[in-house]
Amino acid sequence: MIDRWFKNDLQSIYDSHLVAVFIDESGDAKFLLKAVENQFTIHETNSEVEELHVKYLIEKAESLHGKFLIYTRSKKEDLKFIREYCETNGCLEIRYLQNYVKDKVHQTLNLNINLPKEELIAAAKVSVGKDLTYWMDLSHKGATQIFDLNKELLPFVHDPETYAREKYDAQLRKTFYLKVNELLGQDYLIKPATTLAKEVVNTMLDGLAQNHCIKILDTVYTGWLDSITFRDSFKGYLESYVLPVPLDIWKVSIHHPFRQVDEKWLAKIGAHLSDKATLPNTLAKLRQRHQNNQAQALGIVFWADVITLLEFDPKDIQYLGSFSECVEFYKKHFYRLDTAIRNLYAEFLNKKDLLEPFQERYKEHVSIFLDKWFKYWSGYKETQKGTLQRIINDNSKKTAVVVGDGVTYEIAEQVATRLKGSIKHTQLLLKRDAIIADIPSETENNMSRIYMDNGFVEAVQTNREKYLAAQNPNVAIDFIRLDAVNEEARPGQFLICTHKDIDDMGEKLQQKALKYFSETIDFFAEKISLLLAGGYAKVYLITDHGFVLTGLLSEADKISVTPKGEFVKAERYIRAVEKQPDLAPHLIEAEKNYKQFGYLYFAKNINPFKTTGSYGFSHGGVSPQELVTPYFCWERSSSVAASLSVVIENKADLKNVTGELFQVKICADEGPGELFSMDRKVYLVFFANKTQVNKSDVLIVQRNESITKEYTFDGHPALEVQLLDATSKQQLDRTVIQQNKDRDLGGLL
Repeated sequence: MIDRWFKNDLQSIYDSHLVAVFIDESGDAKFLLKAVENQFTIHETNSEVEELHVKYLIEKAESLHGKFLIYTRSKKEDLKFIREYCETNGCLEIRYLQNYVKDKVHQTLNLNINLPKEELIAAAKVSVGKDLTYWMDLSHKGATQIFDLNKELLPFVHDPETYAREKYDAQLRKTFYLKVNELLGQDYLIKPATTLAKEVVNTMLDGLAQNHCIKILDTVYTGWLDSITFRDSFKGYLESYVLPVPLDIWKVSIHHPFRQVDEKWLAKIGAHLSDKATLPNTLAKLRQRHQNNQAQALGIVFWADVITLLEFDPKDIQYLGSFSECVEFYKKHFYRLDTAIRNLYAEFLNKKDLLEPFQERYKEHVSIFLDKWFKYWSGYKETQKGTLQRIINDNSKKTAVVVGDGVTYEIAEQVATRLKGSIKHTQLLLKRDAIIADIPSETENNMSRIYMDNGFVEAVQTNREKYLAAQNPNVAIDFIRLDAVNEEARPGQFLICTHKDIDDMGEKLQQKALKYFSETIDFFAEKISLLLAGGYAKVYLITDHGFVLTGLLSEADKISVTPKGEFVKAERYIRAVEKQPDLAPHLIEAEKNYKQFGYLYFAKNINPFKTTGSYGFSHGGVSPQELVTPYFCWERSSSVAASLSVVIENKADLKNVTGELFQVKICADEGPGELFSMDRKVYLVFFANKTQVNKSDVLIVQRNESITKEYTFDGHPALEVQLLDATSKQQLDRTVIQQNKDRDLGGLL
């Protein structure tokens, strides 16, 4: 505000004159020159020689009609050569800055400011750029309002040396340090800015640890973690901080930053899992922590999974009365426990004491559910055979299918969560369903079921794809890897995208793969989103099988059995040539021919058979985690607004083109008559041998209008052209353009 007062005082002189003199005897007001440095030519003089030189410069330049400000610290009566400017033009004299400020505040607001000289000068400097409310607050609330520590402290602790050096001059810096020390309740001592900043942060962290943080520091803390600019510096302070001892962990602020406190909470909760009386209060506190923005910003996100395990009530399992009801229960409720334990394994697998109680709770729930699952096992029937063929039969629009390897139902749900919302102008509709995988739930068998409906097991992926293509000779199907999906349009009506990351990582890395699963979920969501935005009306997510995680595993957990005769034992299933009467009462038996084997045996729990090699990630068994696989379909729901119908009109002519040039005629119908369907933006994409070779500009087709565009074969004997909506990339029409070289006489006739 003082800058405005200063400018107004000068302007009263410049209204009549081109030269003004600013006398600042104390030198405290020199900072005000910055407020006018771009408006006037400023000359500083503090001796007779300088005065004479300045007078010469001004008189020489006066004809240029500029405005000049002379700054001096000499008393008015001591001036020689510029004294006449004071008398004839005008002079702004600030002998004592504190008095100037007091007078201005009283004149403007009729308020009295009673602050010591240093604080009043500091307040004047801080007031630059502020309005009258600053002085009103200062008058009513005192010196604490000189600096808005809510705003000043965060950039200060983020980079103390730079902020203090660039923000304040020496005088203002000292006053700022005084106020910071007052806030901390300590005496002012000269110390490095970094030392003072660390004291500020330690006081803040002490307050959070003991749940009586100073209000200003609490505001700084929340702002720190909310700030993209400043957040990184917090980590260094936190790593060097030591929690006070003793510490009541249950009295720590709910939005504290101390992961070790969260882990102490987790240990206490794990030790008292059976105490149902305290569970409601515990859950209430955990929900608060889970919803806390600061905890989320610090990556402390595992409480959601703990809450899921603690909240789950297994009593509804007793009401399940069939295998299909078990499947539905898994899809609606139980899969959440698998997500929770997978996340907790990823977070705490190397911290056995923390993880073990929650793994035991999970296994208790699994045991209860599997009792029902296997009670009604006779109702099991795979629904996986010919999955891709069913999708092809059921869809006439452009459709993409993502075929994952080892994508559990719960992971598909996580992909769906990432995909919530809309893509451009299209809302997404999601239909959740499940496919019951064939047994044993391993890649070679289950991928064969997905691609082939003849019951054979095919080990080679390209042969499975050839089989599907051969079964659909009149349907254009593209096969690619999911990581090759991009914004480029593809010619086929169906696109089959394969991705093996989860199964590959799980089998190679076992439980070390857990930390990468979240990235894979994001990858699936990103690619499905790209497919939907790229013109596919539907995108399916299916998989061959799921998996189980064994987590913390003891020797006693491993199932030790030795079948008779010739057999192969994997972690989750046994293949045997002969029937095994001794195993049948304890294991699930299935009669199924494969090579020389005739029988399959599976455990009735999620524990592995004792085999050579590492444990952790496995599949092949008959648990719901392995057999209930996702059959998710995302569909673009077009806007309610009716769209103008646009088609390729001259398809018949394009089937037999003479010469190198051809014309594509695009025609729009009359439309339903609404304003929004008066026109439609479209474009053409050309393919040769399933590779995009050309693309038109965006064309605007009006209602009841035809547009003709000419193109060339460019060396290709045949092309496929697709007409796409420019906004949604929806395929509106397509046709094949065939060059007839027999009739091309090269212009001889």
